[in-house]
Formats: sequence, C-alpha cells, structure tokens
Amino acid sequence: MKIAELFYSIQGEGSLAGVPSVFIRTSGCNLRCAWCDTPYASWRPEGAELAIAQILDEVKRIPAGHVVVTGGEPMIAPEIVPLTEGLRGLGLHITIETAGTVFEPVACDLMSISPKLSNSTPRDRWAEPHERLRIQPGALRDLMGRYEYQLKFVIEKREDADEARALAESLGAPRGRVILMPEGTDAGRLRERSVWLAEICKERGFRFSPRLHVELYGNRRGT
Repeated sequence: MKIAELFYSIQGEGSLAGVPSVFIRTSGCNLRCAWCDTPYASWRPEGAELAIAQILDEVKRIPAGHVVVTGGEPMIAPEIVPLTEGLRGLGLHITIETAGTVFEPVACDLMSISPKLSNSTPRDRWAEPHERLRIQPGALRDLMGRYEYQLKFVIEKREDADEARALAESLGAPRGRVILMPEGTDAGRLRERSVWLAEICKERGFRFSPRLHVELYGNRRGT
C-alpha cells in the first residue's frame, strides 16, 4: 500500500477535533479538488510502498487510542479492508476520512464523509471527471447506513452552505450530523471565513468545525 505519510498529531477537524490521533495518509485519489491541501497524496501522489505489517508496527509505537485513515482517498487504496481490520485488532478507535465516492466494507468507528461541493471542481482537464465523480448518492447512502458518520462540508463562500444543506437533506442526514468547515490553509483566511460561517451554523442548526491543526502548526505535512 502506498503511504504518503504516517504521523502523530491531534485531530484538527470534525466532531473529534482536539483528540490525539495517529494519522495514516494513503497516496492516490480519484478526485482533483481545486483547493486540495494535500496535493502530494492526490494531484502528485508520493509515498512509499509499505506492507500492512509495517504500517501496524509503526502505529503500535505511538501512544494513541485513535487512528485516522485519510488521503488522498483511502477507500480506493489496495488492501484498505485488511488494513482497517488490522487496526481494529490493535483496539484503536478508527476514523476514515473519505469523499464518499466509493464503498468498501472496512472496519470503522467514525466514517468522516466529506462530499465535494461544486467549489471543489478545478478549471483544467480534470474538471469533467471530477464533476462526474464528486457526488455518488449510492455510495454515500451505503456509508451512512452502515457506519456512525458525520458529513463534513468544505465552505469557501456563503452560497456553499445552501448547496451543502440541499445535499444533506436529499440524503436524509440529521442536522446534528452536518458539519461546516471553512476552506483555507492560513490562519487569516480561516479566521475571516469562520466568523460568518459560525453564524450560518447557528442559524441552521449545523455544527461548526475549525481547522485546528492549521491554526496550531500552519499548513505543513505531518500535522
């Protein structure tokens, strides 16, 4: 399995923000988000080929009770199912961060689904395949039906919140499972967007998520 990075940090997003966690970032993605903050795992996939046993050995050295399998898109990674089963065998709480375009019967305690809104579509040759793949209602419903989940939307402008609400309602997601998070990779932009986004969350009953790791460490790898 190609792994872009494996590190120990805190969860910066979603309902478990602030929880110390091991992060396993798989390399490779079936989407190409315009604002992607991990191009080394999607646009230009990097990393080393590691056996599942090697990954598990690295995880066992880290004193954490939570593990986050992220990407890229981890659900397209070869051997994602046996990897998560191995993590389950270590007794860890498993979060999988996915765009929700693919279903696999993984071991998972929290399916953190981030459906990509229209603000993610790039303006190059990737636009058509990205737009065609970014929302897969069947896969989304399968994931939501099988796992404890959260729907986490990346918000760039105020209108994005309307798009997120429409999609969440079409999927039958309760408002308490819908999380809105500002797009941005620097503290200034995140702060500016967070102010108005928090008000939208208050008005509509959605949850607000910071990008705590960016606020603490900046936009760099291994955090």
